Amino acid sequence: MTPAVDERDRIRAAMQRILDGVPQRSNGALTVVALALEADVPRNALTQRHPDLKNEFYELVAERGATPEIEAQLRATVAKLKATIANKNREIAQFKADFPALLRAVNQLTLENQQLRDALANRRSGVIPFPSTIADDRQQ
Repeated sequence: MTPAVDERDRIRAAMQRILDGVPQRSNGALTVVALALEADVPRNALTQRHPDLKNEFYELVAERGATPEIEAQLRATVAKLKATIANKNREIAQFKADFPALLRAVNQLTLENQQLRDALANRRSGVIPFPSTIADDRQQ
């Protein structure tokens, strides 16, 4: 067999596997890219060397009318993943928006903590500090 004949045979076998819904190398999509992967040939083999096989594949797909189960599953998975990515992007945006406020709160608490430590260290001097109004503001 010549390489071209072998290539045509592989493409025809790949067409049949994809149309039967049992792809071995590709995702089973009804596209030239999936067909090339399934046949283990470069995509330009279908678009330049064997356009008749490409056209035959698309005619068979059109006759069939419905997408194979594996393609429907893949499309559903892609849709779920896109929704997940959109949700994660919204979460990240919310985290970025919340970060400055949280940073200010940490800085304020660090300052208050240092003031309390200083007050405890100076307790021997007989000075009793008045309660802070900051704590009262937080409770309201």
